[in-house]
Amino acid sequence: MDNLQDKIQNALQNSFTYEEYMEQVTNLVANKKSSGEIQSDLLTNYTKLNYARMKRLNKTQRIDDLTLKTLKLLNQNYTWILLTETWCGDAAQTIPFIHKIANSSKNIDLRVAYRDENMELMDHFLTNGGAAIPKLIMINNKNEVLADWGPRPSSATIMVDNYKSKHGSLTPEFKEELQNWYNKNKGADTLNDLNVLLLNVLIKNENLILEK
Repeated sequence: MDNLQDKIQNALQNSFTYEEYMEQVTNLVANKKSSGEIQSDLLTNYTKLNYARMKRLNKTQRIDDLTLKTLKLLNQNYTWILLTETWCGDAAQTIPFIHKIANSSKNIDLRVAYRDENMELMDHFLTNGGAAIPKLIMINNKNEVLADWGPRPSSATIMVDNYKSKHGSLTPEFKEELQNWYNKNKGADTLNDLNVLLLNVLIKNENLILEK
């Protein structure tokens, strides 16, 4: 499968709504499992922890007025493909905000798909050569890619890159520090990143002219 649009279409056929995703996570937690072929106690525990995080964010967090204003400017329809896995800590802290943005616009259809089942598509959106998730892919009605985002907000990316440059890899202590950052940030950087991405799509795809 060489054509990117074919890979996008294949992922869409194997995708589901956010509500269906949450139902799948609920069942996985109940059965002490995680998504993906590889199963371990560690991945199961991560899935359980992420489920609690997502449930909390689903109930407590709201979209900022600036992003809502940008969403009202959308005239064309877009599909967002979100590649993820249930054990991913960055995904648990950002996916609820992605869902809330998409759910706030009749022009955005959010579809969730598992990374490991769609590696041919994932390979087109690697981060520093790695299949880091979550990865959000924004497409138009012709299945053309307009933008992508992930695996984490820009500020968190700087934190991770600086730590890796000094220590080589991420330690459990740093991962806990990163989760604390997410909790304090309350999705502000995720929303800001996605708002900028939306504005860029509007400028390129809908010829939006911003006032100076």
